[in-house]
Amino acid sequence: QVQLVESGGGLVQSGGSLRLSCAASGMIFMLETMAWYRRAPGKQRELVASITSAGHTYYTEAVKGRFTISRDNPKDTMYLEMNNLTPEDTAVYYCKATDSNYWGQGTQVTVSS
Repeated sequence: QVQLVESGGGLVQSGGSLRLSCAASGMIFMLETMAWYRRAPGKQRELVASITSAGHTYYTEAVKGRFTISRDNPKDTMYLEMNNLTPEDTAVYYCKATDSNYWGQGTQVTVSS
């Protein structure tokens, strides 16, 4: 069965950094377009960044220049490097296997001012 397990969330001060990981199993990871979403308190879930099997990336405007999405296909793992975090980045972050439509359980990121 497909599993996506996020890790790396936590509490960080404004201006700090975190690195999220999404470990996949039960799927052909290297063929999937993978994505990070987030849901902030009181808001709808939004797409943060995505990366295709070929390594092409997309970022929502709010994180451009601060977040970097990457993948390690031999390790079946996707990453989200988050720098210069602000309180507006506080949310539960989810990874998604876009082609297969599977979601992880989410990891909480909290940025204090």
